[in-house]
Amino acid sequence: MRKKLCSMLLVLALAASCLVGCGSKTESKDVPSGTENAEVPASSGTAVEDAGEITIYYPGDETERFSDFLQNEFAEKIYNDIGLKVNMIFVPWDQYWTKKEIMLAANETVDLYWDGLANLSLIVNKKQAQPLDELIQEYGQDMLKVLPMSQVEGGLVDGQIYGIPSAYGPSSGIYQLVCVREDILKAVGMDNIETPDDLMEFATKAKEQFPELKGPADIIFKPLTRYFQDNQLTWIGTDVFTVLDETTGKVSSYYETEAFKKVAKFNEEMYKKGLYADELTTNYNEKDSRMQTGLYLWVEASIGKDREIINAVQQNAPDAELKTYILAPEKDKYISTSGGEVLCIPYSAANKEGAMKFINWIYSSPENYRFAIYGVEGKDYQMVDGRVEKLTQEDFFYEWMFRNKNYQLFDKSVSDEYINTYEHWDDNAKVSSAQGFIFNNENVVEIETAITEVTASDFAPIRSGFVSFDDHYDDAVAKLKAAGIDEYVAEVQRQYDEFLASKKGN
Repeated sequence: MRKKLCSMLLVLALAASCLVGCGSKTESKDVPSGTENAEVPASSGTAVEDAGEITIYYPGDETERFSDFLQNEFAEKIYNDIGLKVNMIFVPWDQYWTKKEIMLAANETVDLYWDGLANLSLIVNKKQAQPLDELIQEYGQDMLKVLPMSQVEGGLVDGQIYGIPSAYGPSSGIYQLVCVREDILKAVGMDNIETPDDLMEFATKAKEQFPELKGPADIIFKPLTRYFQDNQLTWIGTDVFTVLDETTGKVSSYYETEAFKKVAKFNEEMYKKGLYADELTTNYNEKDSRMQTGLYLWVEASIGKDREIINAVQQNAPDAELKTYILAPEKDKYISTSGGEVLCIPYSAANKEGAMKFINWIYSSPENYRFAIYGVEGKDYQMVDGRVEKLTQEDFFYEWMFRNKNYQLFDKSVSDEYINTYEHWDDNAKVSSAQGFIFNNENVVEIETAITEVTASDFAPIRSGFVSFDDHYDDAVAKLKAAGIDEYVAEVQRQYDEFLASKKGN
């Protein structure tokens, strides 16, 4: 998915691995920054109905050019187009999640915010998002022309749409890929990554030839799970507690699968050989930020991540090249809703109609999409032979947050071969039987909290190879059982079975 965002801390985000997406380098700030379009520029075109103003809660730092863009060209265009005024609250990545919880709990005015799609059931149960069906019907018709209802229904919870799954592109095998420093891979005499042994060989050779580098940025447990699983395991429920066997239809505790055991033992071997650093466990969710420093070898990915983060990496390592590989390429790729982005309108929204109009406006034309993502043509970017060429290093609205395959652009550094692979990535993919399923944790909230504590304290170190599997696994499983994992699995299975029955009924 995107500039990826996983610089959030494990203790602050329940659904770590579903993110994505996707990290961003930022500096901490004590309070959210914001841009308010204090004076809306006078309209130079046909008068439109005043749509009021909205406040968007947004992750990342406000740059000088983005701020200028929001206050001037953007403010003028969106007001002239749909009569809307847009205010932005920027919050650094390391503060985004906690401040979001505080603001929504305090019922502060937020009209639109972003989150990970895998968190949607939690968001709904916390009353942090309102149903959007009527808003989409009335104000989202342009959006539906390029964001089909089959995509939008990925935001269904209990029969109602509570969020807009905003990134629409190739998605099979999401989080089962690994993005590597291709220049380093070539330098150590390798040309491909398909197995865990390939990764170990790469890390070993890189450590010998490039001692200034710090090794892997990520333990990539999901790509490793893909390799070690016998049947396709699709994450289902909340976080990574449970997986669905696509062959048998059985839901299981992930940490009790044979695949997890193999992942843990492989990572333990990596750690014992000095190829993993302690920070991969202690600061797991900073993996994308680490990768962007230019000092690390690989990070978990989905298709296109290498293009999303290459500019950030090259700011620190100018000669860096990135390439994304999928482990066990011979195995089937599955499309599921186990990850991705979601846009939500909370109950505290003062202008829910305006929020939906904003989303609809971005998707209403390729011109609006380019304007929001790349800025002003001729000033911030230009088009050359069908490719986008940025004239500045500024970022505007995140491309990964609004990615749409109907509008997506590539720059001149991207080969035709890469674009062809990207565009046809899903051609032979299978659709998960859990596609469209979103777990409602309302009946097991306390159990889920207890499980979260056990997985953070006991299973995260095991998963990372940080502690001995043989010495700690049985005790960790016992704690997981005591926390109620079996009851939790049964609840996920029950809801999944009902979901399947409802699909057959339709």
